[in-house]
Amino acid sequence: MTKMKKNLNIPEAKGDRKVWLQVGTLLDGNGTSPVKNANIVYSGEKILFVGSNGNLPPREILAPGQNTPDAVLQEYTLLPGLTEAHAHLFLEGAELDFDIRRDYLQKDPDELLELAKKRLDKLVMLGITAVRDAGDKDGVGLALSRLYKSTNRPLMPYVESPGAAIHHSGRYGSFMAEPLEDFSSLKDCVVARVDKGADRIKLIPTGIISFKQGKVTKAPQMSLEEVKTLVAAAKEMGKQSFAHASGDDGIENVIEGGVDSVEHGFFVRDDQLTRMRDKQTAWVPTFAPVQKQVDLKDYMGYDDHIVANLQKILDNHAKSLVKAYELGVPIIAGSDAGSYAVAHGVGFFYELELLERAGMPPAAIIHAATGRSSDRFSYYEKFGKIVAGYKSRFILTRQSPLESVVNLRKDKLVVFDGVLYDSKEDTDVSGL
Repeated sequence: MTKMKKNLNIPEAKGDRKVWLQVGTLLDGNGTSPVKNANIVYSGEKILFVGSNGNLPPREILAPGQNTPDAVLQEYTLLPGLTEAHAHLFLEGAELDFDIRRDYLQKDPDELLELAKKRLDKLVMLGITAVRDAGDKDGVGLALSRLYKSTNRPLMPYVESPGAAIHHSGRYGSFMAEPLEDFSSLKDCVVARVDKGADRIKLIPTGIISFKQGKVTKAPQMSLEEVKTLVAAAKEMGKQSFAHASGDDGIENVIEGGVDSVEHGFFVRDDQLTRMRDKQTAWVPTFAPVQKQVDLKDYMGYDDHIVANLQKILDNHAKSLVKAYELGVPIIAGSDAGSYAVAHGVGFFYELELLERAGMPPAAIIHAATGRSSDRFSYYEKFGKIVAGYKSRFILTRQSPLESVVNLRKDKLVVFDGVLYDSKEDTDVSGL
C-alpha cells in the first residue's frame, strides 16, 4: 500500500482541509450520462459539492481565499469506488491446489480471520471500497463487519456480512452455512442470525451445477413456503435477504418467496426474469467461477463433454444477462470471490469484463458495480455515488472505463476518505 506521490499536487483532505478537483469526465454512479468538466469538493468524511459543465462550488465550502481548484485533471475520469456485491472474505480464491484449499478450510476461525484481514487494504488499493460478504460459518465476515464499525478500524472497505448462511442439514452449503434443523422454527433461525450481528440474511435454497451433466441435478433444498417464511422473518427484523439459487425450479421458489436478490441464477428462464423486473428482485450473475472452470480446463482434466457443457451454460447465461438488461432487471456486480480460482479484487475485475463480454454496455456495468448496488441493497452508509453527502471514496483514471471496463484494472488513483493512493496494475495480489 502506497500513498500517491505528490506529482499531481492533490492535498489530503484531513481535519478541516477540503479539496477541490476539476475533472474532464465524471461518472456519478446514477447510471446517467457522463458529466463533462465537473467540479467536486470533498472533505475526509464526505463529498460536499458536485457541479457539472463548469458550475463552480460556493465559496463558503472552500478553503479561505481559494479561487481555483487544487488540481485540474481534464484527462481524467472520476467514478465512485467499486462495490463487490458477492464475495466470501474467509476464503482465498486464487489458490488452485485442491489439497491446500481443503487444508485451508480446516484452520481455526481466528486464523481465518487474520488471513482475511490481510486482504482488506489490498482491496481498497484496487479501488474496491465496499464488499457485501456472502457468508461463512466461522464468524469471519461478522468479525470484519464489526471491525469496520469500530472506531479504530484499519484501512479497509465497507464490509457487511450475513454470518452463517441458512441451509438444510446434509445438503449443499455446510462449509459456509448452519442448518435450519438446529432451531425449533424457521423464524428462530433468522432471529439467531440477527442476534449474532447479521447485516442481512443469506439463504441456500438450491444445490450447485453438475458440470458432467450440465445442469442442477438435485431438487431444491427449500420449499417455496420455507423461503417465504424465512424472508418474512428477515423483513420483520428489518433485514434484506439474498439467496444462492441455480436451476429454474429453485429460482422459482426464490423469486416467489420474495428475496431481495438472486445470486448466481444459472438456468433462469425469461418469464422469471420478467417477474424479477416486476418485483425489482436484483440479480447478481457471478460468471467468474464457471468461466474459470473453462479457463482451467486442462488443469482440471476436463474432457470435451464437460467443456462443452460449461460453455453452453456460460453462453445461455450471457443470453439471460442481455435479456435481463433489456427488461430492466436490477443487475448488480459480484464475482463470488473466494470460490475456486476467483481471487478477491482481481476476480471482481474479471467479473466486470465477463459482463461486458456477455453483451452488457460498460456504462451499465459501472452502474451495476456502484450506485445500483447502493440503491437496491440499502447499505447503512452512503457510498457508490458521486453525490453530496456520500463518502469521499472514488477512482481517478486516465483510461476511460466507458471504452471498456478492462481499463479499471490499469494504473489509477484511489481516494479513500480523503487520502489519495496510487493503484498499480501489478499490485501484489498474494493471499487474495
